[in-house]
Amino acid sequence: MHPSPSAAPAATPADGPYRVAQWSTGTIGARALRAIVEHPNLILAGVYSHSPDKQGRDAAELCGTDTPTGIGATGDIGELLGTTPDCVLYMPQSCDIDEVCRILAAGANIVTTAGVFHHPGSLDPTVRARVEAACEAGGTSIHSTGSSPGFITEAVPLVLASIQRRLDTLSIQEYADLSQRNSPAILFDVMGFGGPPGDFAQVRLDHLRNSFGPSLRLLADGIGLPLDEVTATGEVATATRTFDIAAGTIPQGTVAAQRITISGVHRGRTVLRFQAIWHCGAQAETEWEIRPTGWHLSVEGDAPLEIDMVFPFPLDQMAQHSPAYTANRAVNAVRYVCAAAPGIRTVLDLPPITATLG
Repeated sequence: MHPSPSAAPAATPADGPYRVAQWSTGTIGARALRAIVEHPNLILAGVYSHSPDKQGRDAAELCGTDTPTGIGATGDIGELLGTTPDCVLYMPQSCDIDEVCRILAAGANIVTTAGVFHHPGSLDPTVRARVEAACEAGGTSIHSTGSSPGFITEAVPLVLASIQRRLDTLSIQEYADLSQRNSPAILFDVMGFGGPPGDFAQVRLDHLRNSFGPSLRLLADGIGLPLDEVTATGEVATATRTFDIAAGTIPQGTVAAQRITISGVHRGRTVLRFQAIWHCGAQAETEWEIRPTGWHLSVEGDAPLEIDMVFPFPLDQMAQHSPAYTANRAVNAVRYVCAAAPGIRTVLDLPPITATLG
């Protein structure tokens, strides 16, 4: 299976400059904003923030650079679009299709870390039609990217598959030590760490399948092995003793690690697998292999491969470095998306994304 017949050949992007607006200034958004300000071929056009306490403040203050930009954040979408950006880096906590369509129809392309647009065929048909109509009206395109899903589930596997002529299984394992993440609401209330072991809630498995499934479907389409179904399973491991993490206490016998497996099935056989092993340190009672934070990729085929991609810094530096993994790829994609034909564009439609440095 290939990109839709309506997809035009990828255009060669110009170096720029491109006028870029940053939508939201949370952890990832602030890193992207700083990258725009410092980029040699991007010009900051505007900043959007939902937070009243950020509105009016200079972009430099919001992203931690020294030199004022003269551009203050706004909470008015009309004001932001009035700055005539070529592209909006759209990084809200949740994707609003009304906002997306308004931006696209106004003539601004979108690069987003919201995972909604990784695989157009996985979209609700009504939503897809609305977004594509907005792209046609504005002559614009939209592209979802990030680190995971995105870089590790699309860009890297496509490169690894390029030296195969037979692929049995391509597996991606994501390891994350969360012991130094001070986010009690996320770790305890959402992810269930420190709680009683039991079956994974179906709603959470559905959420994770919907988060990673479209990206796996896109990858499968790209290598000619379209998926018949995507499944999700989950299991937990418990703490061997009571211990403390940055977010609080993990009592003995409660959930200290979890493994979620998203499987892509082609003709009754799992050909793609994404597995997240998220844990709170080494005190989990499990037979699973626990690796340093990062990714492990395994390719079973006629050119087998084993690859480790480890985050090479101490856990107490995670907050300093980790936003770059998601934000930077989005920033680097701007010129490619601006050059693309109107529509929802994926890594199968765009040229390989390379960085413009220096």
